[in-house]
Amino acid sequence: MIYVGILIASAFLLATFAVERFERRSAVPSVIVMIALGLAAQPLLRSQSVVAAELKSMVPMAGAIGLVLIVLEGALDIELRRERIKLAAKASAVAVAAFLLCAGAFILIATHVLLLGYLQAAILVTPFAVISSAIAIPASQLLEPSAREFVVYESSVSDIFGVLVFIALVNSGGTTGGFLTELAGGGLLSLILALVCSAALVLVSTRTNAHVRYIPLLAGLFALYASGELLHLSPLIMVLLFGLMLNNKEALDRVAALRGVAEKISPATVGEFKVLVQELTFAVRGFFFFLLGYSTNLSDFAVLRSWVAGAVILIIAYGVRYALLRVIERRLAASLAWIAPRGLVTVLLYLEAAQKVPLPAYLDGTVRLVVILSATFLALSRRASGAEHVPVEADAHRPPDDYHEVRPIE
Repeated sequence: MIYVGILIASAFLLATFAVERFERRSAVPSVIVMIALGLAAQPLLRSQSVVAAELKSMVPMAGAIGLVLIVLEGALDIELRRERIKLAAKASAVAVAAFLLCAGAFILIATHVLLLGYLQAAILVTPFAVISSAIAIPASQLLEPSAREFVVYESSVSDIFGVLVFIALVNSGGTTGGFLTELAGGGLLSLILALVCSAALVLVSTRTNAHVRYIPLLAGLFALYASGELLHLSPLIMVLLFGLMLNNKEALDRVAALRGVAEKISPATVGEFKVLVQELTFAVRGFFFFLLGYSTNLSDFAVLRSWVAGAVILIIAYGVRYALLRVIERRLAASLAWIAPRGLVTVLLYLEAAQKVPLPAYLDGTVRLVVILSATFLALSRRASGAEHVPVEADAHRPPDDYHEVRPIE
């Protein structure tokens, strides 16, 4: 059984690599292919005594790890410059406004159709109002630099804001005052702790020249993320800030407490760390969507209500998005209108919501349909726009040419 497990894991990683190459050449989202592979693997894995419930229980953990890595990967690709503040502000405005408008519309529908209270409806619909950076950020590789940065900022802010709102709703005690207190207090505390912890991680990363340095750094980051979740905060802010600090050493010189740290951050070190994060993200993201497919029952897709609910969610989401882009960032409206996928964070929050609110069974199919259909729309829009795919030889994630040159951090 041990060697069978090794064989299955190796085959999975090779299949994930092949799926990513296939996506770059065909524009078919790897999300769809990995979910399909998970469905197809059900008979094989069950024949090897792999129980569906055991793998299904791993979905939340794989999703949480993947979410941290994806936000970190996106942050490590952003360069903070004065001329880009306006773009970041617009992206954040679109993310927050789209979330609030979509959530408001979904709440009205849930209260009238499912006859839920406003708090229960809000907890239920929050996952569907969040853009998934797990799909949006990789898809943005084919866009022009400004559009890609817009997607990274927008999807990261959407993830963070959505998680913060969801936590505030769960801990609100059912009152508006409780929700606002949790949202404001949790948001402020999350931001303060994020600044402190991010600065501490950067300082630690510049003060070690040990041979093994990236794994302990990631372990510390995950530990801080888990601690933030246990304290009902939004630790994704810390992940985002840490990545921004590490990739924008010039900006650190403007902070008195961190002055002088920038010169100790080697570009080669940052390049090596980026490669590690990208490789881990590739594996964990594929594993998550494979598990999602494996834990899916095909019968979930045979329920008409699942399709109707999914169609309503997507119509509202894309309608709101296009209207906001036309108002706030008209120049990018055409290229970004369909980049509003629901994915990893949607599934994670939905699984949590299902433990808090009694939900009809057909919504299990709805959440999977929304993920698959939104990824499909993204792929079709890329084909329609005639976007050129990044050649395998000129990978958009290729590290700096000098990243192999290992330099001491200090």
